[in-house]
This record gives sequence, structure tokens and C-alpha cells, in this order.
Amino acid sequence: MNSSVRAATLPASPVHEPPAASKPAAAASSEGTRFRVLGALSFSHFLNDMMQSLILALYPMLKADFSLSFAQIGVITLMFQFTASLLQPLVGIYTDRRPQPYALTVGMGFTLVGLLVLAVAPSYGFVLLAAMLVGTGSSVFHPESSRMARLASGGRHGLAQSIFQVGGNAGQAMGPLAAAWIIIPFGRHSVAGFSAVALIAMGVLWTVGNWYVAQRAAATATGAVKAAARAVIGPAISRRRVVISVAILMVLVLSKNFYVTSLSSYYTFYLMDKFGLSVSSAQTCLFVLLFSVAAGTLLGGLVADRVGRKNVIWFSILGAAPFTLALPHANLEWTIALTVIIGLVIASAFSAIVVFAQDLMPGRVGLVAGLFFGLSFGVGGLGAALLGKVADVTSINTVYNICAFIPLMGLLAAALPNIEHQKK
Repeated sequence: MNSSVRAATLPASPVHEPPAASKPAAAASSEGTRFRVLGALSFSHFLNDMMQSLILALYPMLKADFSLSFAQIGVITLMFQFTASLLQPLVGIYTDRRPQPYALTVGMGFTLVGLLVLAVAPSYGFVLLAAMLVGTGSSVFHPESSRMARLASGGRHGLAQSIFQVGGNAGQAMGPLAAAWIIIPFGRHSVAGFSAVALIAMGVLWTVGNWYVAQRAAATATGAVKAAARAVIGPAISRRRVVISVAILMVLVLSKNFYVTSLSSYYTFYLMDKFGLSVSSAQTCLFVLLFSVAAGTLLGGLVADRVGRKNVIWFSILGAAPFTLALPHANLEWTIALTVIIGLVIASAFSAIVVFAQDLMPGRVGLVAGLFFGLSFGVGGLGAALLGKVADVTSINTVYNICAFIPLMGLLAAALPNIEHQKK
């Protein structure tokens, strides 16, 4: 739809003046997709989420070390994700107005300290403190790195978001393997060795920060700041429709995160309890699940740029429902197969949802990242804690039966507006 038609038919279309953080975008997009920058961000995301997922992979060891109930296990997830949830939107709002290129390095420092605390934690309280420190690192990392990924996209937003996000998903998948290969044989104190990984990530992120500073300086020098300010407008729908649409996207990503977080938090226990698998074998299966989530994220971004983000969102959330409903009734072989399919399908929506929200709220990349990486994951952590209590009272199998119905919320995707055809 051309601009004159839009002006004639929708005079009340909102125009958003972009905050300072979004202003170099026009100059960057004209230079094409910066794959080196995206690769560095994805690699850092890989290291960040691998270290974070060590907490998840250590649940059986922590449960044995401190005689924890399933509810207490759920609280660990809650503390990690609630910390990230509480801080990420605030960090995103702040950095939308005052970019902090080197904050990524500082955030990774929180993760480093959290790992060291986890390695020597003498009590359950210190385990919670470690989870909160790692969550704080996550709250700083995601808004700024998501902004830099969009800046480096060259206009291929779905692809850029997928490259960035697949690093995180791959890192989550590697956490259980790292635990099975290193931490279980050598003990919880070996977690401290992963501080070297955090130092590597800090170095990479410092380099990315230098690139971002250079981009901002170049944009200012060439006058691209003013051009970007004129170019960034919202979709041709009312503000009320934008708010409703963002709320729907939040519900959809919450349903996805609630299911995936609850599934992964108790997956090892489910396999050990129902099928008698060893801890090491169960963690290998957890790796398979998380790897399929990573693959689904990358595929979803690639497909969304071609067939439309709304179509991918619709298919991804709702399309997982038949498989989640079958999962609690499957044998071991089918359980593994179904979780692979579920991971591929349900994860394919995330990049599409994030980019859809960024298109609805141009110039608010940090806020969008804070909401969709932070707040939604925090609610997923709350769900894990609640379902842990359910598991204590009933059984792990009951938890999986409850979660099976969550993807049906994908029906809400039908209410999303069709904004992609408006783009030139």
C-alpha cells in the first residue's frame, strides 16, 4: 500500500519519534546485513545461555545436595527468571533513550559472579542468590544485544533476530551436555571453571560495543540521524489496536515460554521417573529437546521473512498442540520424537513474534526485547514454580498433562492485524 493511500484512508495513523538508540538504523540498513556482528552477538548469546542453562542442568544434583522438593526446584527457576523479568523492561526503556554499548560486558560480569557463587554455595539460599545474579546478567544482555542485532540486520529483521536467538537456544542445549560431561564427573565446584567462558564473552561483547559506538558516530556525522527520525513511523493502525496487538503477542509468547520452561525444567525428572533413565541419559535427552528448540528458532526466522510473520506465529503456537496433547501418553521412543517435533514447531514463532512487535512499536527495540525476552520468561519461571508445587502434590505426569493444553492459546493469533502488506 503506498503512502498516499495510507494518508487518505487512515489520517489518524500514529507517528512515533524514535528515541536516540534507534537513530543509526537507517545508515546501518543501507550497508547490508552485518553477518560478522550478528555472528559475534549469536556467539555471545550462545555462551551466555549455556552458562545460564547450567543451573537447569544441575537441578538433579542440587536436589540431592540440599534435599530440595520439586517446589523448591521451581523457586530456583522463578528467582532466575523473575530477576530477568523484573529488570529487562526497565533496562530496555532506559537504553532506548540512553544507549549503553558496553553494558553487555557488565551484564556478563554478573553472570560470572553468579557461577562462582553457585560453585561454592553452602546452602539453598546461596543457590537462589546465584540464580538471581545470573538473571541480572540476562536482564542487561538481551535488550542491548537485540537492539544491536536489529541495527546489523540490513533490513532482514527476521533473519537477524533468528541468527541472534539461535545462539541462545544452542547455548541452552549445550548446558545439559556440559553438566553431563564436566560437572557431574567432577562435582559442583567445577562450575567455577566456566568463569573463563564468561571472560571470553565479555571480550567479544566489548568488541561489539566498539562497533556500535562507531555506527552511532558515523550516523551523526553523515546526518543519517535526522533521516532515520523521519523514516521511522508506526503501522497504519490506531494506537489502541497497537496496544491490543502487542498484548496478544505477549500472551502468545507467554504461552510458548510457559510450556517450554515447564517442559524443560522437569524433563529430566519426567524421564527418570517414568522410564527409569539415569541422570546422564536424561540430560542427553534434554539436550536433544533444547537443540530442537534452537533449530526451530532459526528455521522460523528464515521462513517468516518469506511467508509472513503472522502465518508463522499462527502455525507455530497452535500447530504444536496435537503433539503436546499426545506427549503424556507416549512411550520413551515416541516421547523423544514428540519433544523434537514440539521443540521445532513451538520455537519457530519467537523471532517472528519479536520482529512483529518491533514493527508495531518502531524505535522501541529495547523495550520490546525487555518485554519479550524478560517479562515473558519471568512468567514462564512463575509457571515452573507453580507446576513444581503441583508435581509435589500429584506427580510429574500430571504436570505434563496440564501443560499439553497450553498451545491451544495459539488461536489468539487470528486477532493480529495484517501489517506486513503495508510495507513497500
